[in-house]
Amino acid sequence: MFSLRKLAYQAFGLIQFGVLLLIYAEPRPVHALTVKIPPRDARQTGRERININSDWRFWRSESNPDGIIYDHRPDLVGLDDAAVLKPWILPSGNDFINNPADRHQRPNGSSLGDDISFTQDSFDDGDWEAIKLPHDWAAQGPFYTEEDPIVGGGMGRLPVHGVGWYRRKLTVSSSDKNKSIYLEIDGAMSYAMIWLNGHLVGGWPYGYNSFRLNLTPYLEPGDDNQLAIRLDNPTDSARWYPGGGIYRSVWLTKVESTHVAQWGTYIVTRDVSDESATIDLVVEIENSGQRSQEIEVVTKLHVFDSTTGRAGTKVAQFPSHTAVVSARGKNAVDASVIIKSPQVWGPPPTQKPNLYVATTTLYADGKPIDTYETQFGIRTLDFNPNKGLVVNGESVRIQGVNEHHDLGALGAAFNVRAAERKLETLRELGVNAIRMSHNPPASELLELTDRLGFLVIDEIFDSWELNKTASDFHLIFPDWHEPDLRAFVRRDRNHASIIAWSFGNEVSEQHTDKAGAALALSLHKIVQQEDPTRPTTASMNFAKPDMPFGRSMDILSINYQGSGMWDTPNYSNLAGIRTQPLYPDFHEAFPDKMILSSETASTLSTRGTFFFPVDATNTGAPINETSGGNSTLAQVSAYELYTAGFGSPPDKVWTQQDKNPYVAGEFVWTGFDYIGEPTPYYSARSSYSGIIDLAGFKKERYYLYQSRWLPDVKMAHIIPHWNWPARVGEVTPVHVFSAADEAELFVNGKSQGRIQKEEYQYRFRWDEVIYKPGELRVVTYKDGQKWTEDRVRTTGKPVELRLTADRKTINGDGDDLSFITVQVVDKRGDVVPTADNSITFSVDGPGAIVATDNGNPADMVAFPSLERRAFSGLALAIFRGIEGSSGDVTVRAKANGLPVARIKLQVR
Repeated sequence: MFSLRKLAYQAFGLIQFGVLLLIYAEPRPVHALTVKIPPRDARQTGRERININSDWRFWRSESNPDGIIYDHRPDLVGLDDAAVLKPWILPSGNDFINNPADRHQRPNGSSLGDDISFTQDSFDDGDWEAIKLPHDWAAQGPFYTEEDPIVGGGMGRLPVHGVGWYRRKLTVSSSDKNKSIYLEIDGAMSYAMIWLNGHLVGGWPYGYNSFRLNLTPYLEPGDDNQLAIRLDNPTDSARWYPGGGIYRSVWLTKVESTHVAQWGTYIVTRDVSDESATIDLVVEIENSGQRSQEIEVVTKLHVFDSTTGRAGTKVAQFPSHTAVVSARGKNAVDASVIIKSPQVWGPPPTQKPNLYVATTTLYADGKPIDTYETQFGIRTLDFNPNKGLVVNGESVRIQGVNEHHDLGALGAAFNVRAAERKLETLRELGVNAIRMSHNPPASELLELTDRLGFLVIDEIFDSWELNKTASDFHLIFPDWHEPDLRAFVRRDRNHASIIAWSFGNEVSEQHTDKAGAALALSLHKIVQQEDPTRPTTASMNFAKPDMPFGRSMDILSINYQGSGMWDTPNYSNLAGIRTQPLYPDFHEAFPDKMILSSETASTLSTRGTFFFPVDATNTGAPINETSGGNSTLAQVSAYELYTAGFGSPPDKVWTQQDKNPYVAGEFVWTGFDYIGEPTPYYSARSSYSGIIDLAGFKKERYYLYQSRWLPDVKMAHIIPHWNWPARVGEVTPVHVFSAADEAELFVNGKSQGRIQKEEYQYRFRWDEVIYKPGELRVVTYKDGQKWTEDRVRTTGKPVELRLTADRKTINGDGDDLSFITVQVVDKRGDVVPTADNSITFSVDGPGAIVATDNGNPADMVAFPSLERRAFSGLALAIFRGIEGSSGDVTVRAKANGLPVARIKLQVR
C-alpha cells in the first residue's frame, strides 16, 4: 500500500530505499504556443527571490591566472604546486548524500581567499567586461579554423576553455537581519567556486546542475558585499559544445531562518478519474536558526493560469499540519487532498496541458513566515510493453527528438524566447516529446514543456567511471554522482512534462557486463529513492538483449539498434558490428518492459544542397565523395538518404517500427543542428543531423517527418530545387514528401507517371526524370481524392532581399528577441535556392542585432558578425531590444547590387 509518510522520507533522501516502486503516475494538454513565464523577481510572505543577472564584471584567462584548482586534471600541466580546493568544495553536495557517514567535513584553516586578488573588495575590476547573465563567453568566437586547434570540431571550435572570473556587489539591508540568504545558480560551466567578501563559500563542479549555497555567514550589512565566482573549463571535457560561463540565471533568495527547504516540496497525484483525483504532498522544512520552532503548514491548490503565469481559481486546501523543526535541523510533513473534476495534463493535439499550483505557507506563532509555490500537473502514465506509452488512458505514440542545450548562434546562454521558438518549430513538425540529451536542461525550458504539453525524458550523465573524453565527468563521478543525481531529480520531479528519468547515455560501462550493470542498478536505485513514481532508463547503443545491462532499468531505451546497424549492403565496407534490427530480440528478452528508441536515424544533410548520383535505395548510404557528400564544401546531400555510419534514413527506421508496433516511438537524432560534433566533416563548426538547421530553418527532412507525424496536414514537398544549368539533359531524380497515398509528377506540364505508395514506403520517387529548366509540379491524392499539390520553378537571378520577423513587437527587457529571416528572391518573388549573397545588417532604434547565422555548418564567420553570407537563399539576424527602452526600430539588410531591404519592429 502507498505510504505518504514513507514517501516523504524516501523523497528527501532521509532513509535508504532499495525497493523498486514501478510506475505510479499523474496526467494531460496545448495548441497556442504563447506562454507566460512569471516575473523573474518574486516577493512572497517571508520569502524574496531576486534575479541578479545584471551588473556583473567578467574576465577570462586561457591559462591558470591564480594558482588555484579544484583538483588535478589531465589538461592541467605545470600546476603541481597549485592550491587544491576540492576538500572545501565537496561539502556543498552534503544535502544530497544519503548516508551521513559519506558526507564531507569542511577543513579548518585558511579562508582560501586572502591571497587571491580577484576575491577581494580592494581589487579593481573597472577594466573587466560589463556583462549581463546568462552569459556564454565562448559564443562570440572567433572560431578556430587551423588544422590542429586548441578546441576542435567536437566542441564546436569556439574558445570554451580557460578560467573565467565573475564579480558583483550584493546588498544586505537592515530588513535582512536574522534572515537566511542563499545564492542559487541555475548553471555554470564548470568547476564553479564561489567567494563572498574573500571567504570561500563553496561550489559545484558539474556544469549542468543547478545548485545553492548559503551566503548568510559571510554577509555584512550594506551594499558592499563582494561576490566572486571562478569557473574553469577544460579543453577536452565534452563530445559537443558545452559553452562557457554562467550560462543560466543566478538568484538571491532571502528567507526567514525557518523556511521551506531547497526544492522542498514533492507532489504526487493518484487515483485519477474524470470525477476526482488524490493529491499527495510532502513539504520539507529547514530550520537554520539557533532554536527549535513549531511550524504550521498550510497548502492551498489553485488552477494555474498560463495566460498570466500565476495562480488562478482555488480548488482545494490540504489539511494543515504542525511540525517541530529542531535547531539546525529539518523535518518533513505530508498531507493529501481530493479534488473534484480534475483538469488533467497531457500532450496535444488530443489532450491539453492543464496545470495546477500549490501555495504552501508556513506559520510560526500564528504569523506567516514563508510562502512557496509548486506547479504540477495531474496525469496518469502507463508504460505498456505491448501498447507503448498510455497517457490518461490514451495510447500516445512518441514522436520525439533529441535536443542539445545550445541555442544556435546565441551559444549556450539560455534565453526563454529562443527556446520557445525552438518548441514552436518542433510543434509544427508534429513533435510531442523531447529527450534532454545528455544533461539537465534549464528550469525555464521545463516550464515551457509543462505549459506546452511536450513529453520529456530528463537525462543526466554522458559518462560514468569510464571516460569518453580526457576531462569529462568520469574525473568527478566517484565524488559527485550521488549529489548530482539526487539534485537533478529533486529539482525537476514536480514537472508534469517529465515522464521518465535517464541516468546515462551510451556509457562505456555497457561493455563491462555485470560490473557495468551493477553500477547502473545503483544509479537506478538512487533515482527511485528520490522519485519512485517515474521509470528509469539509460540509453543503449551496444548492450544487447542477452546482456545484463538492460535489467538495471525500468524501460529500455535503444539507440540505433532497433533499425539495424551496418546491416545493409551500402554499409558493408565500414568498420562496426553488423547488427540486425533488434526490436524483436529485446521484446522477447524483456517481455515486461516498454521499448522506445531514444536515438534513431542520424541522417545527415545540409539544407538545400543536392549531389548526384542519388542512392537508389531507401535503406540509406554512408557519406563519402561519391555518396551524398562533398568534403570541399563540407556539405551533405539533402535527398535525406545519407547517414552517419551507424545510422539509418527515416524510411528504414519507420519500416522497423511499423513491423514492430509494440515499440513506443522514437527520439530522432536530432531536432535541431547543434554546435559541435560535426559528423561527417570535423572541420565544420556544427552538426549535420538536425531536421532543422542551426539557424532554425527547415531542412527538406522536416517535411518527410511532418508527413509521418501529422498525416492529416495537407502538404506536399518536392526535392530537389530546379536550378541545374549544368545538368540539362541529365537524369535528376525527384522525390516528394507527403502523407498522400498517390502522386503524379509533371515536368513542364508533362506527366512523369502516377505513383502509389506500397507498404513500407514513405516517399514518392521518380528516379529517371531528365532535367529541363522550367517547372516541377506534383499533384497528390489520398483515398482516391485530390489531396494537395506543390510546385518548384527554375528561378531567375536575385533582385531583392525579403525580410520577415517571427515577432514584430518585443519587450524591452533586454532578454526578448525577434528572429528576422532574409530571403534572396527573384523578380517573381521565388527564393533563389543557390543564392549566397553577402548581406550586411544595421539597426536604427533602441536595440541591436546580437547574432547572425545561415545554417551552414561550414560557415566560420563569428556569430556576432553583422555581415553574413546567405546559404541556399536564406540568412538569419537575431534582434534584441535595449533593457528599459521602448520605441520604433528599423532593421536594414543590404547586399551588393540589390536594393536595401527594411523591416519595422517595435520595442515596448
